[in-house]
Parts: sequence; C-alpha cells; structure tokens
Amino acid sequence: MKLFITGIGTDVGKTITSAIVTQALEADYWKPIQAGDLDNSDSHKIQRYISNDCHPERSRKTVIHENSYKLNTPASPHLAAAIDGITVDLEQIKVPTTENHLVIEGAGGLLVPLNDNDTIIDLIQPDYKIILVSRHYLGSINHTLLSFEALKSRNLKVAGIIFSGDENKATEEIILSKTKAKCIGRIDNEPYFDQNVIQYYADKFRENLLNLE
Repeated sequence: MKLFITGIGTDVGKTITSAIVTQALEADYWKPIQAGDLDNSDSHKIQRYISNDCHPERSRKTVIHENSYKLNTPASPHLAAAIDGITVDLEQIKVPTTENHLVIEGAGGLLVPLNDNDTIIDLIQPDYKIILVSRHYLGSINHTLLSFEALKSRNLKVAGIIFSGDENKATEEIILSKTKAKCIGRIDNEPYFDQNVIQYYADKFRENLLNLE
C-alpha cells in the first residue's frame, strides 16, 4: 500500500501525520522533494518521531528513503530549484522499490509548483491512497473543499481525512458531509510530540488506516 500524505496548505501537520502513519503501519517513508532545512529535514524528523525501527525482533522496520531533490531554500520547490540553478524534473523522481507499505509526504498543498508546468498533485499516482490533512483555522473549510475539488478534477479520490487541531464539530461535520470522506481521526493540539505521543496516535489510527479503500 502506498499512501500519499498531502495537506490543505503549509504547516497543517503533514509531517506529524506522516510519522503517525509510518509508525502505525511500520511503513517505509519517502519525501520526494525537500526544500530548505536540510540539516533538520522532514526525513530527520520522521527518524526521531518513530520507534518501530528500534525493535530488532520485528520483521518489518521502517526505511527512510532518500529525497529525489534536496533544495537549499525554504520556498516553493520551483523557486528553490531555480535558486539552486536546477529544474525539478518529474522523470527524475523515482518511487523507491520496497516490499513494505510506503508513506509519501508531499510539500505544501496540492498546487504548489514544482516547475513551470507541474505541481505536487502531479506526483500522485492512481494506485496511491491519498490522506488529506486538514488543520482547523478560519478558512480551513474552504481550503479543504478546494483540495477535494482539485483531486476530483484529476479523478483522484481521498481515501481518508485527518483533522489537525482541537475538536471543531461544526467544521468537521460540514467537511465530512460535503465530501463523504472517511475520517481517520483527529490529532489534537498537543503540547509536544515525541515517540510516545506518536505511538499513541499510531495505535489509535491503525485500524482505520488498514481499512482504507
């Protein structure tokens, strides 16, 4: 199973979600494009957050695969690549070979540009199970529904949604009603995230993740 983690924007909780899903499924992890923070990248964060690779008795361990592109500037990939004097080429973004589940983390939202023609949504293959992360803030309903529409326009279906932030019943209910999406769960505004907190949510979400269609 290949799971693509995308969000309704930047800083909505994609990396925390990716860590939880990776931990829950003892999956491999891959971030195709990292822009900025190369010394403390999302791959580094996943390594710190997960613990399933620390149990030698388990047959399945997480492998964190190399980014296809490591860009130096914390900016939209098309700009970060231009500053580095290169162009992001979709043909050079090769999905890692693995017998394990694979968690793939996008960058920003679905229409973040990679180059003059392609955006993050162009990384999504038909066999990927898409998990959309929606963080609660004023305007998040609109951004969430727009993300669903963008995917629908490509004949891509959201397998499940994860809400991020303290419970907001009105927001969650209208989004689920309009999209008919499966709710995997909600990640509260925790004071901090560490391996124990990630494990808590991994245990909480595991059954819903395993039953994604």
